[in-house]
Amino acid sequence: MISKKFYIQLILRVIILTIIAMLMAFTFFEGSYFFSALFLLVLAIQTGLIIKYLNYNNRKIAFFFNAIKNEDFTLRFSEKENVSSFNELNQSLNTLNATIQKIHLKNQSQEHYYREILKQAEIGILTFNNKGHIIFANPRIEKLLNYTPLNHIKQLAQVDKKLYKLFTNIKPFERKLYQLSNERETIELAIKSNEIVLNKEVLNLITIQDIHNELDKKETDSWIKLIRVLTHEIMNSVTPITSISESILNYYKNEDGILTAGQIDEDKINNTAKGLEVIKNQGNDLMSFVQSYRSFLNVPMPDKELISVNALLEKIKLLISQEIGFDVIVLELITPKENLEIYADEKLITQVLFNVSKNAIQALKDKKEAHLQLISGVSEKGKKYITVKDNGPGIQPEIMNQIFVPFYTTKNDGTGIGLSLSKQIMHLHGGSLTVHSIPNKETLFTLTFE
Repeated sequence: MISKKFYIQLILRVIILTIIAMLMAFTFFEGSYFFSALFLLVLAIQTGLIIKYLNYNNRKIAFFFNAIKNEDFTLRFSEKENVSSFNELNQSLNTLNATIQKIHLKNQSQEHYYREILKQAEIGILTFNNKGHIIFANPRIEKLLNYTPLNHIKQLAQVDKKLYKLFTNIKPFERKLYQLSNERETIELAIKSNEIVLNKEVLNLITIQDIHNELDKKETDSWIKLIRVLTHEIMNSVTPITSISESILNYYKNEDGILTAGQIDEDKINNTAKGLEVIKNQGNDLMSFVQSYRSFLNVPMPDKELISVNALLEKIKLLISQEIGFDVIVLELITPKENLEIYADEKLITQVLFNVSKNAIQALKDKKEAHLQLISGVSEKGKKYITVKDNGPGIQPEIMNQIFVPFYTTKNDGTGIGLSLSKQIMHLHGGSLTVHSIPNKETLFTLTFE
């Protein structure tokens, strides 16, 4: 009960109204019209007073709930009014207001806490309604998609049209893998969908993660491919050696055993010499292959020092100018105004840049208006980088994940260790070597330094 005194006063007023109404009726039937009119006037006054009494409290309660609705908890009612019944009511309303305020502040604190957790999460989180309006998007998802602020999923079409289509068609509890490419890098995303109900509204909850487990699986696949390549190369070299050795051996044996010197003619000697020549060549090829494998495994630890990037790129320009096909290429050095320096092993980084630039020159050999750019600078994350960019045929998506696999090559005369060795060198520097390619438009190999 809101107020005991209020309840008692209300009953007393109702009783008084009833008595006055009875007196008015009695005097009217007794013919005392004057007193009847007088009681009628008193009845009207009392009725107005009780209505005013009730309206005063109703307005107060309505004003109270309206303030609560608008989250205004500054409202307080006086607890020292002339009418004592109001004091108890006001005290109850003030207590209720304080309790609701306490609960509201607690909910706000919890909401702020959970939002901070979502902001710090390494997983991108996004919720949107059936009209596509984004209700919440944490900073991680804006970073992954390289777009901010996110207000509607139609904005994703500006990031990647296929990604936008995936978001509009993804079903609840569905999981998708998607490769997103931007100007700087290509990332593998694991996208999961779910449905939640908030305030009777169904929302789509999307989580996006830059996956590592899948990349670990790809790394395992890369080692499997490496083993296959090694097996293939070794078998290609050993099989002819085994076959020719067996043929030579048969020249000097028959059913009775090993031939005597008199049974060996000039043709057998000549064939033996030719076979041994082939065995020698195959052995040399196998040794060369093993040597390249050893060089891949025995990369020395970097002997780091401060290097001027501008001087380094001038050195690379001089080195690649001697390559076949360079004379028809337009080379451009794009560097910042201030002299950029990196802490690295100059010999090893020169090897990486030369290898990547040489590949670019070879890719541009049949290109009209061939352009090659060596670009250096500092990224938005504050990391220094050097990019080798060409406008050649590019790298097809189906082999993009294989180009860094040791001994994988698309060239007839290639060893397949150049890019894998270059990537290993960058890892030893604590940096990375990444590729971004749009076929027949541009290809960028970027060396990023910590």
